[in-house]
Amino acid sequence: MKARYQFRFYPTDQQQKSLAQLFGCVRVAWNDALAFCKSSEKLPGLNALSAMLTQSKKTDERQWLKDVSSVPLQQALRQLDNAYRNFFTSRNGKRKGGKMGSPRFKKKTNSQSAEFTKAAFSTNGNKVYLAKIGELKPVWSRALPSEPSSVTVIKDCANRYFLSFVVEVEPVQINAKNQSIGIDLGIKTFAMMSNGEQAVSPDYSKQDRKVRKLQKRLARQIKGSNRHQKTRLQIAKAHNKIADTRKDFLHKLSTKVVTENSVIVLEDLNVSGMVKNRRLSRAISLQGWREFRVLCEGKSEKYGREFVAINRWEPTSQICSDCGFRWGKLDLKVRSVKCLNCGSEHDRDENAAKNIEKVGMGNRHDSKWMLRDCETISIAEPDEVSRITVASAR
Repeated sequence: MKARYQFRFYPTDQQQKSLAQLFGCVRVAWNDALAFCKSSEKLPGLNALSAMLTQSKKTDERQWLKDVSSVPLQQALRQLDNAYRNFFTSRNGKRKGGKMGSPRFKKKTNSQSAEFTKAAFSTNGNKVYLAKIGELKPVWSRALPSEPSSVTVIKDCANRYFLSFVVEVEPVQINAKNQSIGIDLGIKTFAMMSNGEQAVSPDYSKQDRKVRKLQKRLARQIKGSNRHQKTRLQIAKAHNKIADTRKDFLHKLSTKVVTENSVIVLEDLNVSGMVKNRRLSRAISLQGWREFRVLCEGKSEKYGREFVAINRWEPTSQICSDCGFRWGKLDLKVRSVKCLNCGSEHDRDENAAKNIEKVGMGNRHDSKWMLRDCETISIAEPDEVSRITVASAR
C-alpha cells in the first residue's frame, strides 16, 4: 500500500524565489489549460493539453515557462485531466460519495504545490535535489520506509514549506489486545468507547475566538492593501494552529484504537447534514469526525485490522445495551437513562458505543425483543425520574 510522508523544510532566499517562480508557472499552466477546456465544445484529452502547453511556451507571452522544470507543468495537466474525469464520473453516478464540483481556477493567495516525478528529483543522504531548484534540506522526523516514487513541494497559506513523499509501505503485524471496540463520536467528549474509555477533544476555543476577531478586522480592511495581507497571514497561522492540534490528537487516538483492537466499529455519520444546525455547526466542524474515520480506515489496512461502519439509521441511542429493550428517542440534554425493563442505568454515549459494537459484530442489539409487541414510546422528558437519572446540557 502507498502512504505519504510529509516533512517541513526552510528554503534559502534564492530557493524561495525559485519556488515562487515554479508555483506561478504551475498555476498559469493549470489556469490556461482550464480556460482551454471551458472554451472547447468537447473536453480535450491529456495529449491535446500537452500540445497546447508546448505551443504556449513558444509565444512571447509564455516563454518564461521554459525557465522551470517541465515535469511539474505536465503533472498539473495530468491532475486537471483526472479532476475532470472524476467530475464526470461523479455526475454520472459511477463514483461513490457526494457530487463533485468542476475544477476551478487557482489563486495566488491559496496554498501552492508542484509535483515532481522520479525523473525530476533525487535523494542523497539528508538532502533532496529538485530539478532547476537545487538541494533542499528537510527536517527528517523519521526515515522513509522505501524509495519515494514522487515528491510534492507545498507552500501553505501561512508561508510554510513542506515536502510530501509518496512511498510504498508494508503491512505491520501487531497482536491486538481486544477483539473489537465500538466508538460513539461526540462534541465535548470526542469519542466514547464501548469498554468505558473516553477521549476528550482538545480545547480550540482560544484560537477560534482569535480567528473570529481577525476575520472581523479583515472585513473592514481594503482588499489588496498591506494591512489586509498581514491580517490574512495571521488568520492562516491561527487556522494552521487549530489544524495541527486537531491532526496531532486524531493521529494519536486513531493509532491507539487501531493497534489495540482487531475490529474497529464506527457509525456512518451524516456530517454534511449535521453542520446545517446553526447552533452546533462550528463546534462540529472543529472536531474532525470525517478525518478520524479516514485515519482509522487507512491505519486498519496498514495493521491488518477490520474496519466496519454501521448504518447511520441504527437506533443505537434508543435501545438498552443489556437487555435490548427499546425506550425510544431521547432529547440531547438527557445524558443518563434508566432502563424500565432490567433497571440498569446507562450513560447515553457509553450505551450507544456498546450498541455500535454489537451491530458492527453482526449481533442485533434488539434481538431479544424482535418477537415481542414492543412499540417506540414518546420522547423522554427530563422530569421523568423513572426513565432518566441525569439531565444536563451536552
